[in-house]
Amino acid sequence: MDEKKLTPKSENYSEWYNQLVQRAELADYAPVRGCMVVRPYGWSLWENIQDALDSRFKATGHVNAAFPLFIPMSFLEKEKEHVEGFSPELAVVTIGGGSVLEEPLIVRPTSETIIGYMYSKWIQSYRDLPVLINQWGNVVRWEMRTRLFLRTLEFYWQEGHTAHATPEEAEEETRQMLDIYTDFALSEAAVPVIPGRKSETEKFAGAVRSYTIEAMMGDKKALQAGTSHNLGQNFAKAFDIQYLDENNTLQHCWTTSWGLSTRFIGAIIMTHGDDQGLIMPPRLAPIQVVIVPIFRKDEEKEKVMAAVDQVKAELADFRVKVDDRTEVTPGFKFNEWELRGVPLRLEIGPKDLEKGTVALARRDIPGRDGKSFVPQENISATVSEMLKTIQANLLEKATRFRDEHIHEPKDYEEFKEIIAEDGWCYVWWKPDAENEARIKEETKATLRCIPLDQPGGSGKCIFSGEEATEKAYFAKAY
Repeated sequence: MDEKKLTPKSENYSEWYNQLVQRAELADYAPVRGCMVVRPYGWSLWENIQDALDSRFKATGHVNAAFPLFIPMSFLEKEKEHVEGFSPELAVVTIGGGSVLEEPLIVRPTSETIIGYMYSKWIQSYRDLPVLINQWGNVVRWEMRTRLFLRTLEFYWQEGHTAHATPEEAEEETRQMLDIYTDFALSEAAVPVIPGRKSETEKFAGAVRSYTIEAMMGDKKALQAGTSHNLGQNFAKAFDIQYLDENNTLQHCWTTSWGLSTRFIGAIIMTHGDDQGLIMPPRLAPIQVVIVPIFRKDEEKEKVMAAVDQVKAELADFRVKVDDRTEVTPGFKFNEWELRGVPLRLEIGPKDLEKGTVALARRDIPGRDGKSFVPQENISATVSEMLKTIQANLLEKATRFRDEHIHEPKDYEEFKEIIAEDGWCYVWWKPDAENEARIKEETKATLRCIPLDQPGGSGKCIFSGEEATEKAYFAKAY
């Protein structure tokens, strides 16, 4: 581990982030520009994210499948809005096996088209509906400016694709998956997201409606952390996804898609991290508890390690790591596990053996304030409660930070001042694509979402001054 201190967040947030991802061994740069290697510690975090989401998907009737990485170019061209939205980001294969291909292949940027084609073959009758399939995999989007986890050419994600008999069922599915993402973010990641609807300008290419969960990062910028799209009948008509209804009439299906990616790892880093490193939410942390034995003499080692083994056995229900390295000091170990964000550190030394105690150090509260001494007896129950406390504290702290930096400006001039300071603006908004584009051009802020939770009533649109019936969030974003 590099012992050099991280660049402070307040000094250079971007440099802090890049250093932290690499030094904490979450990911590294690949030899291909814009690609990343996810290291075992980062992949373990992603596996925990997968488990938390996958169990929620299956509980709501979804099943997993796998679809091809390569998509015929003609498939993307069938849905006009879709191909226009993705064409700048496409990676195209023109040679295979040493020969020029008859038709170029796209390395999937998303799978609506190939899955739509398969659904057209599988769905014949209303009895075949709904189809509720998710896939875990990787996609490629040729981004110009990249950053580890947040925006890379290749990234990992899940993408759900469903087909339904009615528009009501499709909308219910779209909203249900948004609710699942919201619950995951709050309950598992302690990331306080705002669920809402995307504007017409910001919606997914080919969707009728797009929904999003938006999160505020530690530098006050917004991050789109997960999306759910009602595709209407756009892809069903492009790929002839039809079924015979109960009256024996041929109907087009109504489809949805939804996804959350390794970008969410970036959300966890930037929501909770500090100048000492990562702070992992306990429910997702690859290592929840690290035990550091402390001894100076060989005669102390045997007794200390026996106590360590006993404590580890009692903590079998948790993800535990014993750091018994002898070539580095306890202080070095403390710094390393702080950097890597382990929620709880247990220290056991000769004095603890005498008193029948262990020292607990919370990662979410730095220094002496986060340290306590507890009985070794019932250590499992103590650790369980402590991890729950840390999880709740992280969510409360992140929510407070977010709410302190959301403002309601009285006019557009104040709006621009708040955005210039990287705050969020919560304003009355009358939908207008041209006005939205002007705001983006003048302030670099985008409409993050029109939240599902609306105050009711009406007010003056922050830009046009016209009567508006909805409020929206604007912010600079990743």
